[in-house]
Amino acid sequence: MAKEVTDEDTIQQVVTRLEAKYPDIPKDEIETAARAELGELAGRPVRDYLAILVERATKKRLKKAAKPSS
Repeated sequence: MAKEVTDEDTIQQVVTRLEAKYPDIPKDEIETAARAELGELAGRPVRDYLAILVERATKKRLKKAAKPSS
């Protein structure tokens, strides 16, 4: 029987992967961004793809935050 993945599991998986990808960004910043993105997707019928959607949106948010403003 498969274990149900919780939102907290999803957050931790995304944070772990993105910490490795973005070592210069503090873990708490990555986690905050991931939680915000998860909140954006909450209630939508995308549970099977939630982790990848949160990860992609979090990466986009982190890249945008890292760009210097003109």
